[in-house]
Amino acid sequence: MTKTIRISLDAMGGDHGPSVVVPGAALALERHPGMRFVMHGDEAVVRPILDAHPKLREATELRHAAVSVKMDDKPSQALRVGRYKSSMWLALQAVRDGDAQVCVSAGNTGALMAMSMFCLKTMPQVDRPAIAAIWPTTRGESIVLDVGASIGADASHYVNLAVLGAAMARIVFDLDRPLVGLLNVGREEIKGIEAVKEASRMLREANFPHLTYHGFVEGDDIGKGTVDVVVTEGFTGNIALKTAEGTAKQLGEYLRGAMSRTLMAKIGYLFAKSAFDALRAKMDPSRANGGVFLGLEGVVIKSHGGADAKGVASAIDIAYDMAHFDLMRTIRDMLEESPAVPPA
Repeated sequence: MTKTIRISLDAMGGDHGPSVVVPGAALALERHPGMRFVMHGDEAVVRPILDAHPKLREATELRHAAVSVKMDDKPSQALRVGRYKSSMWLALQAVRDGDAQVCVSAGNTGALMAMSMFCLKTMPQVDRPAIAAIWPTTRGESIVLDVGASIGADASHYVNLAVLGAAMARIVFDLDRPLVGLLNVGREEIKGIEAVKEASRMLREANFPHLTYHGFVEGDDIGKGTVDVVVTEGFTGNIALKTAEGTAKQLGEYLRGAMSRTLMAKIGYLFAKSAFDALRAKMDPSRANGGVFLGLEGVVIKSHGGADAKGVASAIDIAYDMAHFDLMRTIRDMLEESPAVPPA
């Protein structure tokens, strides 16, 4: 018997709120017809949009939320004003209370992380949660974490990130022993800050049963797909993520400009249109929209705030996989079975 996956949705989150969250849920439901939703938002705003999608309406329990967290709210302000009554908090609370297996929100990242830590708490073995992103590469896809949950890390935190990322990679990529690398300024063991070098030693000596440690990787290895999981701290990871997004947009602008410059270029574009369409699809951020909060006592997916309906559907797809393949059990099993790391 197939288990029902229930997704808790913050309908008011993001730049566009229910106008894209609800259609995005409808798209995701087409791909996973057995999925059910607990949707949180201002009923007067959400209900008319939901009623325009009869199949989704039948699969959704709409719960009224009087408050929505603004995209520019500070985490402390969001906690003070929106705790217990905002659509974001109620979406997380549904996971905490067992009404849903996973929460999806496109809202303010800082507020969502702060509320997640207050509402769901962190796992006992994890000092700080992380945000993991699925990153397109020339080999396919990799997981990169942390891409912005917290700044700075000691050696033990890097090791925790390696285990969390490997647990996610086992589900997303169906790998028994994902290949894990530490992001550094060089591949040589003598390079890098002390915390990264110490984490590398700990990972080599620990002999984890469910991951293979590759060693150091550099920035260009991310796009190459040299490893399945790239580990770094949130400051560096967020810069890498925003740089990649900006570079993709820049290349797109260059290509559009070059293809429209002359008549011959326009004719050449017509002949190569299918190749350019494939490239555009590969670089489309909505394909892998959805950062996964790891290390919490519950699964939370952060959709990009500016995502369209297709992007929201992609985030819900990731949420479905994390729940269907039981990410929480995989993380707990890996943490329990992992050997104690050698002392610093």
